[in-house]
Amino acid sequence: MNDTRHHSFARARWLACMLGLALAAWQAHAADAWVPERTIHLVSPSPPGGGTDAVCRLLAAKLGEQAGWQVVVDTKPGAGNNIGLDFGAKSPPDGYTAVLGETSNLTVNQFLYKKLSFDPVKDLAPVALVGTGVSVLVVRADSPFDNLASLLAGSKKKPLAYASSGNGTVGHLVSENLRVTVGADLLHVPYKGGGPAMADMLGGQVDFYVSSLVSALPLIKSGKLRALAVTSGTRDVSLPDVPTFVESGFKGFEYYTLYGVVVPAKTPAHIVRTMNKEINRVLDTAEVRANLAARGIYVRTGTPESFDAFLNSERKKWAALVKATGATAE
Repeated sequence: MNDTRHHSFARARWLACMLGLALAAWQAHAADAWVPERTIHLVSPSPPGGGTDAVCRLLAAKLGEQAGWQVVVDTKPGAGNNIGLDFGAKSPPDGYTAVLGETSNLTVNQFLYKKLSFDPVKDLAPVALVGTGVSVLVVRADSPFDNLASLLAGSKKKPLAYASSGNGTVGHLVSENLRVTVGADLLHVPYKGGGPAMADMLGGQVDFYVSSLVSALPLIKSGKLRALAVTSGTRDVSLPDVPTFVESGFKGFEYYTLYGVVVPAKTPAHIVRTMNKEINRVLDTAEVRANLAARGIYVRTGTPESFDAFLNSERKKWAALVKATGATAE
């Protein structure tokens, strides 16, 4: 009888322990989970028509479908894509404002501008790397230049104007690197995003444009633009007949545009983790991967910490290029 009571008591203690552990696990999970109670604003720092805006709208739609969140895109372009990041940096750190940053405003502009109204390192917290995109140098279909060599040779006969979607963008710095490397006579014409830059490219106001592939590909396929070189290390599957800059004789010319979601600094860690989880869940679907790949953007998921490490490595690379080209912006 004593043995029976002893075993019953031990079993009761074991059950109580298991229930306690289960309750603790549930409470930890509950504390870790974040359920938005109102609309999330995803800020696009670029105007409609550019790569950033397209990725923003895809993310917003799919987060609505898969997570059941209400996500709207707020377009806040201008100042080298800094206005949208500045807005995000100064928003309440409550999870209801996020920004889709990219290469220029997350990793370049702090070295390009003498003064910024925000610090991309101190004032923003990385949430999720969405992916990296290829850029492509394009001219109008009726341009006299049919390859990169003829374009650069032409720049030595008369000045050529090139568009960019803003100071500090991949297109700006790649073009400046070309100018310095070969001594080309090039005039930089910055715009407030990919859409306006592409409009003037098509209108003949500029001679060439290093554009995101997401913006240029439909116009290349339709015959309105001619692609001369891509910035990836190998030829892009979307444009198998277009050589890379490296193939065209420019060693080390391998550059990508990153896209990633950030939130105001001091946003609670459980909110950041929840957003990271749901964004990665969207990006891991075959539909979204195919959609982005068709636009020249290749998904790269990971933790907030791995995104932070990637940003730091990119900042070192772009800081060196800004210094080498002497590029500046006001």
